[in-house]
Order: sequence, then structure tokens, then C-alpha cells
Amino acid sequence: MSHGKMLPITCLLALTLGTSLSVHASENSFAKAYRDYQASVEKGDVANIEASAKNAYQLGEAQYAKDSVDLANLAINWASAIEKQVAPNPFVEQNLSQTAKAHELYQLALANYKAHYGKEAIELIDPLLGAAQTAVEAKAAKGYLLDAIDLAEKSDKKKLIADVKMAAFNRLSNTELYTRSVRSYAFDAYDIYKEILPENAIARVKATYIVGAVEFAEKHDKKAEPLLQEVVKQFEVLNYSHPYALSAHAYLVELYERQGKRELATAHCIAIGSMQPWTDEQEQKPLFRQFPNYPMSYVQQRKSGWVQLKFTVDEQGFVKNPEIIASKGGALFEKESIETLNKWRYAPKFENGKAVAAQTSVQLDYTIEN
Repeated sequence: MSHGKMLPITCLLALTLGTSLSVHASENSFAKAYRDYQASVEKGDVANIEASAKNAYQLGEAQYAKDSVDLANLAINWASAIEKQVAPNPFVEQNLSQTAKAHELYQLALANYKAHYGKEAIELIDPLLGAAQTAVEAKAAKGYLLDAIDLAEKSDKKKLIADVKMAAFNRLSNTELYTRSVRSYAFDAYDIYKEILPENAIARVKATYIVGAVEFAEKHDKKAEPLLQEVVKQFEVLNYSHPYALSAHAYLVELYERQGKRELATAHCIAIGSMQPWTDEQEQKPLFRQFPNYPMSYVQQRKSGWVQLKFTVDEQGFVKNPEIIASKGGALFEKESIETLNKWRYAPKFENGKAVAAQTSVQLDYTIEN
């Protein structure tokens, strides 16, 4: 790459395939704004990245032609910064205007890239994925993603194919467009990561978690168990906490509990307890719970009620000594509540690095829908 050219700092897949940003050597306000953006990214200054990316883009509009690749790169930088700012809730009302702006910027970048690189160029993948992430409608997002997958597969770059398919799964998995095909994106990506990445590569570990979570949700316990165990193992090797590690432990608690393997669940209850920064005011939440049976005689009477109970969560996360604090509706609600609560599992509370017994309470509500 020739002197006097700079790569865009932020790209979704870090594609550096000849895209460049031309800046005059002489000092001007745009050059300073772009350096401020670079410095913010290098420092990880989250508070200033979006503002400096926006400033660089707005000054760049006077510096570069509207259909230039340079302006497209600045648009991607700003759009990506907006995405990070509104994550993980881009489509809640207070974030919609920012998400819409990011989508507009990605569309501009996509149009400029198509004009410069052609409609079959690998460089289009970044703005396609960005447009998919910021599209309000899942159907529109799917269109961008299918185009990105097609380009990735034509490139024959395995890591790129896996990254794009995993991005497609993540965008569509919680929408009405989730299908077996969308499910397969995660499994395809996982297979590629297994082939080309070491066991402790974070992309492979995350893919292992996602596939394990899908198998768990589908109640394929024999397939889910080794995958989730692998996630736990790798995060122990990586020696830092991650939400996926916490979730993998939680899934394993439920998996073993629903199989009646309570002792196997215990290690994961304790692991979760040790990962949480406990406070005196913190309410303990169940890792595994079953809902009580509604007494049939009360169903026939259309009787509703509730039961408040206090109990101890012991050092292994078992419920001990449940007691009724108050109740409404009848003794059968109390009986069912105590029987059910004894099957629940919690993460034990930790103090000074050691599991301790702790008291907590819960209310079980019994209602009949009209």
C-alpha cells in the first residue's frame, strides 16, 4: 500500500483487501479528526469513538466525493461505532433513530463499494453484514445475509464463510425467520472452526457454546453435554469469566437435574456461585426449577392462591428447611410448594472465596386463567 493512505479502523470482519482512505499530507481539520478517531480506537475510549467517527465522517463529506470508497470507509467506521453504542438493544425505542442512522451509513457504503469493486466483490461483505444487523425487519436482514453468505462461499475462504454464517445465525435465530436452514448456519460454522482453529480459539469456543445451547434447547442431552463441558473446560484454560461460561454451567445444571443426576449438577452450581460478585442485598435466583402441580380439587373449584416460603440454600446449592411464611388459598398449595421447592437448585453464595449457606425467600403463585 502506498504512503499517505490509511485503512479504515473499524470493520466487522477486518477485511483489509485494498480498501484505503486517502488523506492529504498537509494539516487540516479532517486529518486531525481522523487521527482523533484512530486514537480513540487504539485506547478503547468507548465514550469518544462514536463522536470522533461521526466528526471524521462529517468532515470527510467535504473532503471526498459522495460515491467514493474513502467516504464509504468513514461511513462504516461511524456505523460500527453506533452499533457498539446501542448494543445489545438496537431496536428498542430509544435506540431506533441511531440504529436507523447506522443502517443508512451501511447502505451508502454498500452502494459505493458495489460501484468501485463490483457486485461480486468480497469487500461487500462488511457493509452487507452491517446492514443486516441494523435492518429493523428480519426479512430485509435475511436478504443482506444471503448475499453475504453467497459472496463468502464464492471466495472459498473457510474462516470467512464460518464468520458470515455465524453472523447470519445470530441475527436470525431469535426472529420469526428461524428455520432448519438458519440452524444449520451455526453448525456449519462450528464444523469449520473445528477444522481450522485450535481448541482455545475464542471463535471456536463461542461456536461450541451456541451449538451446545441449540442441542440443549432441542433436548438432545447426549449431544449437548460434551459441547457444554468443552465450553466450561476452555474458559477454565483461558482463565477469565465470560457470559457463555456462566450460561454453559447453568445449562449443565438443568441438564443433569432433569436427568436426576443431582450430584453432577452440584459442581456447576458451585462454579456459578464462585463466578458471581455477591452482595448482601443480592437476591438468589434458581438455576433449575420445576413448577408445582396444581391441586386437581382446587382446579375444579377454580381456586387461586399463593405461598410465600423462606429457606436455606446450602453450600452445594440445595434447598434446605423450607418454611411457610404466609399463604392464601389452602393447605394443598402449601404442600405442593414445599415438595416442589425441594427439587430446585441454586448457586451457593460465596464469601471470601468460600461457599456458605444463605437464607432466601420466594413466592409461588397459583392462578387459573379465565
